[in-house]
Amino acid sequence: MGYFPVSLEKLIDKFASLPGIGRKSAQRLAFYLLSLPEDEALDFADAIAQAKKSVHECSVCHNLTDMEICGICSDPRRDEGVICVVSDPKDVIAIERGREYNGHYHVLHGVISPMNHVSPDDLKIRELVARVSAGDIREVIMATNPDTEGETTARYISRLLKPFDIKVTRLAYGIPVGANLEFADDATLMRALEGRQEM
Repeated sequence: MGYFPVSLEKLIDKFASLPGIGRKSAQRLAFYLLSLPEDEALDFADAIAQAKKSVHECSVCHNLTDMEICGICSDPRRDEGVICVVSDPKDVIAIERGREYNGHYHVLHGVISPMNHVSPDDLKIRELVARVSAGDIREVIMATNPDTEGETTARYISRLLKPFDIKVTRLAYGIPVGANLEFADDATLMRALEGRQEM
């Protein structure tokens, strides 16, 4: 017999199924929701339902939006000749926070990962190739994570884009600003040396 009513156990289980949420955190969240006034709890549930109903992929870049074409793709001030390829919609937010990039995006919705049964056909790679083949693209920036899956995905896509005679670049890796060299691992130091720039 459980400690909590069945409906509360179900709520805890739902929270615990979220990434990064353990059982204790799930319990805290469930108890917090139950402590809210009914109208606030219903607003919370309604916000989830509305987001699930209205948020979908942009028909151009596959970022999340509630319109047919997202705000970035429809912004005439952005450079249409440059596409930054990211694995996840959260990566778009990270790059936009820097306020330096002014091109467009392409969201793959994952990376190639044979261990997790994710193949190139499971990603938005065909759509990227179609965008590039349509013309007017000068550069594609590969901004997948610098791990095995991210590297594999970046290399796979760069090989596919070779015939189009465009510039394919990769985000630079290296020592983070404010870090000490003595604490950097060998791979990071090697990448920093390879990606060095003239001053």
